[in-house]
Amino acid sequence: MKSKNKRVDSSNKIFISTMMRILRYMKKDYLNLLIVVIFSIASTIFLIVGPKIMGKATTEIFNGVIRKIGNAQEGIDFSYILKLVLILLLLYTISSIFSFIQSYIMTGIAQRVSYNLRKDIAEKLNNLPISCFDKNSKGDIISRVTNDVDTLGQTLNQNLMSMVVSVVRVVGVFIMMLSINFTMTLSAIVILPITVVLLSIIIKKSQHYFRMQQDYLGKVNGKVEESFSGQNVIKAYNGEKFEELEFKSINNELYQSGWKSQFLSSVMMPIMMFVGNLGYVIVTILGGYMAILGKITVGDIQAFIQYMRSFTQPLNQIAQMIALFQSTVAAAGRVFEFLDEPEIDNTQNGLISDEDFKGHIEFKNVKFGYEKDKIIINDFNLDVKPGQKIAIVGPTGAGKTTLVKLLMRFYDTTDGTIYLDGRDIQTLEVTEYRKRFAMVLQDTWLFSGTIMENLRYGKLDATDEEVYQAARMASADRFILTQKDGYETILTEDTKNISQGQKQLLTIARAILSNPKILILDEATSSVDTRTEELIQNAMDRLIENRTSFIIAHRLSTIRNADLILVLEDGDIVEQGSHDELIKKDGAYKKLYNSQYEDVVE
Repeated sequence: MKSKNKRVDSSNKIFISTMMRILRYMKKDYLNLLIVVIFSIASTIFLIVGPKIMGKATTEIFNGVIRKIGNAQEGIDFSYILKLVLILLLLYTISSIFSFIQSYIMTGIAQRVSYNLRKDIAEKLNNLPISCFDKNSKGDIISRVTNDVDTLGQTLNQNLMSMVVSVVRVVGVFIMMLSINFTMTLSAIVILPITVVLLSIIIKKSQHYFRMQQDYLGKVNGKVEESFSGQNVIKAYNGEKFEELEFKSINNELYQSGWKSQFLSSVMMPIMMFVGNLGYVIVTILGGYMAILGKITVGDIQAFIQYMRSFTQPLNQIAQMIALFQSTVAAAGRVFEFLDEPEIDNTQNGLISDEDFKGHIEFKNVKFGYEKDKIIINDFNLDVKPGQKIAIVGPTGAGKTTLVKLLMRFYDTTDGTIYLDGRDIQTLEVTEYRKRFAMVLQDTWLFSGTIMENLRYGKLDATDEEVYQAARMASADRFILTQKDGYETILTEDTKNISQGQKQLLTIARAILSNPKILILDEATSSVDTRTEELIQNAMDRLIENRTSFIIAHRLSTIRNADLILVLEDGDIVEQGSHDELIKKDGAYKKLYNSQYEDVVE
């Protein structure tokens, strides 16, 4: 029982804190919000006065008919009724104008909140460590940017002011009902407290399921994105049935949480309808009895019944909007949860000037594990002199790529220090630090746009001639010019209109264009044929000259002329030296080398 109470208290705190954060996103629109509230109140007041005036018209018609039946000379006073109708027309017109104005202003507020949330998410993405993307799927992050922000924006636009209007209408109608008859008003709302208690119980129970619904919606998006990008592999291995079952499992969880949340929220409407209908019965019986006693006029009964409808209708709307608000708070909670992810520490402002930069890198007693209790690099030490060409080889899982990630500060070391020109890299300003590097990875990344735009990504202010020169150095110029539009060829979203090897050539040209001080090649030639590899190797030799460089390679023929070859196993250096030195040692490197070539070295 205590755990349930704690969960309810926690849900209430989350609800309140989330709503407060949403309000903070509106802080520049507080004046606009005040105007909206004032216009909503004014619009509602003009609207709720109408039934009472209409009741006076009904009373006049009723009394006029009675006078005619009694053979009185006076009948219905049509001039009085016309006056009341004109007043009603004026009130409803003003109410509509105010309603239009507040809707216009509120739409702007909602869109600005959505805009600012997306802007903050985009900025957050650029400040998050790689580890955050390891634990969140792309589809789930996309769902937060799209589905969750859209849910929040739609609720603010369509329901926030509707909630204000409904509350004002309930209060205003209650006052008007009191002005007509206190006894009938009391009888109409006597069961309202029971309704409030029931609704509060339902709201507390449904909040948990609304949160689950948004979470599983993100997982569904993640699965769809994953399946879409992996269609070649899925079809190659006949994995359609497996993917179908995986999706069905996640979709079933979404169905269960969605069904429970929507069912609990839908229960609120029948409760409110029951209260409303019961109220009509009570008012009708009591109103008829009081009319017989002459304590209330027919017009007042009609007005009161109209107010009863106006009283229960906003209550129904409030019940519906509470359900929507729960979905919105769940969506906003997911957005804020992402915005609260720890960012890269950008407080360091250390710099190394171009004049002082040499490219001397030292790993000293470095330890690292993606999980604290699973260390994969143990007490790693390495001293790389400026301009040295370092090759890193070893079996899969030896820690080769991890070392590069540590060097690029994608992750921080668990223990130990990495130095650049004698400075701890964690004390250097990260943006300026990374400007010294260029990476060419095994997994190419190109975006939708022209070839020229993709190449210029390495140096945004590069001239066309600089781009052409980089493409020639990478041996990419030849295939680019065979394209129909040359450098203006549009690459599709998944770059299916060029080959994998051509993609690699473009990423190499992009690295050349950036003119880095330190170069990292992670299987950069793995996707090209032997002839192209030779061309790229020659270009790389020119690029690497006088630059500190790290080359991760499985194809050992590409690193024979490296200054130093490191052989890694289980995060430790088991051998190091030049190619010839390592072959003579007759150890791990020689075994790797012999496994790749038929002509075994003796």
